[in-house]
Amino acid sequence: MKQEIKLKINGEAYEVYVEPWKSLLEILREDLDFTGVKSGCEEGECGACTVLVDGKAVNSCLMLGPQAQGKEILTIEGLKVEGGLHPLQQAFVDHFAVQCGFCTPGMILSAKALLDKIPHPTEEEVRVALSGNLCRCTGYIKIVEAVLAASNKERSK
Repeated sequence: MKQEIKLKINGEAYEVYVEPWKSLLEILREDLDFTGVKSGCEEGECGACTVLVDGKAVNSCLMLGPQAQGKEILTIEGLKVEGGLHPLQQAFVDHFAVQCGFCTPGMILSAKALLDKIPHPTEEEVRVALSGNLCRCTGYIKIVEAVLAASNKERSK
């Protein structure tokens, strides 16, 4: 039996009718076409499906749709700024932190959650914040450098 849930995604209101056991990941990708949210392990281990829920990095594969009722959800699609890429996205490009790109949306959103909480983190804080996101291509060094560079750009403003 489907139930109605109301979500605010990337600043816009949505109403969807879904089975109560459907994950937020499935709702975002299948029902609302937010395909920047990636489906990886579907067990909360890889971080590919990371979104921000009320500012906190969450594995959307582990959250049921009804649990997101009334929450503010940010996907990679909502992380845009007027005139181009968000500073984190630009830092990932500038520091060659993107290879296949599959993990990138989750990495960037995890990094955003960190920088929103700790604007100028240490390397260790970055590594801990990203520890729930797996990357099979880059080896993490460039990703950590990108997050630290984005932090430093904000500091110099």
